[in-house]
Amino acid sequence: MSMSSFEDGLRAAPTPAGAPILVVEDERDLAEEIRLELQASGHAVRLSETVDEALGAARSGAAVLVIDRMLRGEDGLSIIERLRDEGNATPALVISALSSVDERIHGLKAGGDDYLVKPFEIRELTARVEALLRRGGDTRVTRLQVAALEMDLVERTVRCDGKPVDLLPREFRLLEYFMRRPGQIVTRAMLLEDVWNFKFMAQTNVVDVQVGNLRRKLDPSGGRRFIVNIRAVGFKLNADT
Repeated sequence: MSMSSFEDGLRAAPTPAGAPILVVEDERDLAEEIRLELQASGHAVRLSETVDEALGAARSGAAVLVIDRMLRGEDGLSIIERLRDEGNATPALVISALSSVDERIHGLKAGGDDYLVKPFEIRELTARVEALLRRGGDTRVTRLQVAALEMDLVERTVRCDGKPVDLLPREFRLLEYFMRRPGQIVTRAMLLEDVWNFKFMAQTNVVDVQVGNLRRKLDPSGGRRFIVNIRAVGFKLNADT
């Protein structure tokens, strides 16, 4: 089966109201730290330590999966692969000490939706989980296209008018955020929270600086062909450029 037909066949499993976030981690201290942080943010949490436990819990309903790569000698990616084979598209965040680009790509190709390298800040994990919750049924998309812009979320590449665009990781995340919301007004507060993981409105011009950098890479002529300012509100990605 091709990757595109495989993804087209996936459907999010019916999730009971109030379904928990399933954390699959055999380091008990870390699992407990994650549980406490997620609960402090208002989320129900269920813990599992093994592949078999996790599969049973996921099949009974979960809002998001947080899965460690290495579980008592087993690869946590096998959980995601089994669920995807069963047509279960519950969003999955992979956490791992394996940090190479090849490992990250392997995790995403196995069906993961995001990949976080250990050691990490627990607040960043919570922010990524909440981003997966907000993205809902759109999590299985691996390619985005808005007018002349094309993005491959697995290979982490961008093309504009058919030509490759070299973006830094934060610029890539920023453009992904816009491309998931074509034509939608995006405020600076939204970007600070969802792209920079700030939980408060910081007094900073980092958003405007990064948007300016991204604009120049997408349109070296200096125009605002793709991302336009919305006076006193924020920005918008043109959907018909």
